[in-house]
Amino acid sequence: MSFYEEYKQKLTSPKEAVKIIKSGDRIQYNSYNGVPPALDRALAARRDELEEVILYTSVTLFPLQAIAADPESRHFIYNNMHASGHDRKLAQAGNYYYVPTTYYELPKILRDDRRDVVLLHVGSMDQMGYMNHGPNAGHAQDLVKAGKTVIVEVNQNMPTAYGSHDVAVHISEVDLVVEGDQQPLFTLPVLQANDVEKRIAKWVMTEIEDGACIQLGIGAMPNFIGELIADSDLRDLGAHTEMLADAYLKIYESGKLTGRNKGIDKGKIVYGFAMGSQALYDFIDKNPVCATSSITDINTPHVVAKNPKMVAINGAIEVDLFSQINAESSGTRQISGAGGQLDFMLGSYMSEGGKGFICLPSTFNDRDGQLRSRIRPTLSPGSIVTTPRSVAHYIVTEYGVANVKGKSTWERAEEMVKIAHPRFQDELIQQAGEMNIWRRSNKIR
Repeated sequence: MSFYEEYKQKLTSPKEAVKIIKSGDRIQYNSYNGVPPALDRALAARRDELEEVILYTSVTLFPLQAIAADPESRHFIYNNMHASGHDRKLAQAGNYYYVPTTYYELPKILRDDRRDVVLLHVGSMDQMGYMNHGPNAGHAQDLVKAGKTVIVEVNQNMPTAYGSHDVAVHISEVDLVVEGDQQPLFTLPVLQANDVEKRIAKWVMTEIEDGACIQLGIGAMPNFIGELIADSDLRDLGAHTEMLADAYLKIYESGKLTGRNKGIDKGKIVYGFAMGSQALYDFIDKNPVCATSSITDINTPHVVAKNPKMVAINGAIEVDLFSQINAESSGTRQISGAGGQLDFMLGSYMSEGGKGFICLPSTFNDRDGQLRSRIRPTLSPGSIVTTPRSVAHYIVTEYGVANVKGKSTWERAEEMVKIAHPRFQDELIQQAGEMNIWRRSNKIR
């Protein structure tokens, strides 16, 4: 049987494909633009026929219809490994459950905890029978291996992402095929940095050297760092990142992203998944300079560390005087997820000359418009430690850079007060004294 014949034999409608799902099944969508929209709608239409179906995914770019159709969670239980903006509203309503996960461990978790049905959004089949995962490869093939039944939704608009392995699923690995909406991928706007974010970015820039290998996340501040790097005198930078974002386009177009100094994958822009503008998706399409792979090859700390001068730049919600970092919750309410922050904080410090940065504004305005400090004596009640104090390295606000690695509790407290908003420094010093982590010999500024 030819690959084309096998494809036609497995081809069905979304409605027919999801009939294989039964009550009590544990099913998983891929993440990012790998979430299959037509299959999601078809599953939503089966709501009243199903009970206790557990649906797993992470980082959704659109509201899941299956979950929206069941706001009281009578039919679908929603387990998510990294909340998006859509998911935050669900968490507030109480029909969302977070799965704490260190991203580089996810492939092993899936091997140990298989899924009944896996559903993925993929590109058109090529002549060798492969359907590319596009910008969604991160853990896609790990899902294929973990799924007792695998269903793919084909979209001819999915870009073809090159990489060493785990970039595509073969028709022989698939149980059912559907052809979906053939719509363009979901894009994210390129956000513009505000004045505080620009000041933070400029502090980070003082610590980046020629030959550094950069890991950036998404958002206004990382995008501005990309602009600053593009306009700088830095040379021979590399890219090894969990997420490829638009910031890298500016660095590449400036000629500074050569990858010559990388310890592995020299000359390649290496990433686990991509989210951003259509220009970003067009850039990775059949581009040999880009290489995607399983998150095992991207996020595992000792792999990250093979690149010298690894610079990891990530964000946080709050940090306390002990330098514990919360990057995922507001109290007990889940805001995002652990993602790969811990992976890259560990890997960057293991790297020769590497640095891990956690960036956050020093303050925020609460619901009543009151100015509050993000540098706190201890984390807010119920808040989650995403990166423990033993792993924290550089913490950056608009007031400067604090290097807490290897420092005692009183030294960390001093470093954290230095980068706090001046309005809150005296109060933080008093609270540090009450916690016995402040010495009279401490100096500020």
